[in-house]
Amino acid sequence: MTKNTAAIIGGGVIGGGWAARFLLNGWDVRVFDPDPEAERKIGEVLDNARRSLPGLSDAPLPDEGRLSFHDDLGDAVTGAVWIQESVPEQLAMKHRVFATIQQNCDVGAVIGSSTSGFKPSELQEGASRPDQILVAHPFNPVYLLPLIELVTTDANDADLIERARALLVSLGLHPLHVKKEIDAHIADRFLEAVWREALWLIKDGIATTEEIDDAIRYGFGIRWAQMGLFETYRVAGGEAGMKHFMAQFGPALKWPWTKLMDVPDLTDELVDMISDQSDSQSGMHSIRELERIRDNNLVSMMRALKIQDWGAGALLNAHDNVLKSGTALGVSLDQIKDVSQPILTLGRAVPLDWTDYNGHMTESRYLDAFAASTDRFMALIGCDAAYIATGGSYFTAETHIRHLDEVHAGAKISVRTQMLLGEGKKLHLFHTMYEGDRALATGEHFLLHVDLETRRPSPPSADIEAAMQMIRDAQAGLGVPDGAGRSIGVPR
Repeated sequence: MTKNTAAIIGGGVIGGGWAARFLLNGWDVRVFDPDPEAERKIGEVLDNARRSLPGLSDAPLPDEGRLSFHDDLGDAVTGAVWIQESVPEQLAMKHRVFATIQQNCDVGAVIGSSTSGFKPSELQEGASRPDQILVAHPFNPVYLLPLIELVTTDANDADLIERARALLVSLGLHPLHVKKEIDAHIADRFLEAVWREALWLIKDGIATTEEIDDAIRYGFGIRWAQMGLFETYRVAGGEAGMKHFMAQFGPALKWPWTKLMDVPDLTDELVDMISDQSDSQSGMHSIRELERIRDNNLVSMMRALKIQDWGAGALLNAHDNVLKSGTALGVSLDQIKDVSQPILTLGRAVPLDWTDYNGHMTESRYLDAFAASTDRFMALIGCDAAYIATGGSYFTAETHIRHLDEVHAGAKISVRTQMLLGEGKKLHLFHTMYEGDRALATGEHFLLHVDLETRRPSPPSADIEAAMQMIRDAQAGLGVPDGAGRSIGVPR
């Protein structure tokens, strides 16, 4: 299958993040950046992305695309489906870049700009094909945060906008279509308002940089992360909802609480004050260390939201379903080509929050992985959510895990499952976890089918019996795997 190709023009923090997002989602990526350090800088961004992004998914990402660096801008964009411009915020420079891009790129390619300030109509001025250019404004780190402000004008036709939206969704992103352009789009206008007020609080000696950050990260920042602004305030209105909140707090808007329409002069004294406070707050960490701390926190928060299927977590769950579709993890039992060998029941990366103080996957997460493999096997034989809703399921009666080798965050792991017994109410599974061909652990699980009303063992449905019979016959020649039936042996 031919891979999609993306061209990244400008390989700084944002361009490097775009490159990582495309590359780790299976796209070939062509980079143009005259900076002699571009390859090193993007390589460091990719190191962080490979460690963190795959762990957001409970499905395996596609094989990584091919990354190439190009000295000629025209060469970089040739054949690209998506071209992302991330050069400095100078309009004349962007116009020159767009002119060269359009001289060399396919007429059907989407040209997105990472600009945080310019409107798309400004970017389109003087372009040979203004309909091809739109704003696709991301948030750092692009490889983790899903929001993309997709800002368009009447010059962009509906087909291009829909193609752009669909491509972004395929990367696990959330394109927010801003249909009426405005300076700084939507999200940065909020950030600018908070930034202005923060500068005054420091200037007037009210708070330090750390105290302001504490007010955000220990308070409303957590609420905003999962519910946004208006839904947060709707809840704050109690049972009476938003109207009550507006009636109660609306008058405060007339009080002189903030200085949002003004900003202090950024004198050398104020800049030094902010810089010194910031150094005192977090200067003990390098920028790369802070990036990894940030990534750890973002992955952990978004994975927590996945459990609730809420906000960014719901978006990740939907993307997992896309990743699984068409793969061995998304097909039914009769679509698996060969069940005579242990069946693939898990494929994913080790997420950051699955590692412990020793730097490798913590022991409880092996059980998580094997439990997910058991759930997948149950679904394959017909004990899926619909079946469980009818009142039947499997309960695990006994588990034995052997830890054979260590594995670290970001590693791609798989689990293959052999059915040692599947008959009547009994189900005996043997899982083996791998990184590539290297065995990491085994999990042996004995389960009983139960009636969920009586909570007592009971025979499964005829369809489940038939599925187990088919697997039992196919795997009859495998023999007992090494380690099956083992218990902990303590030398005496």
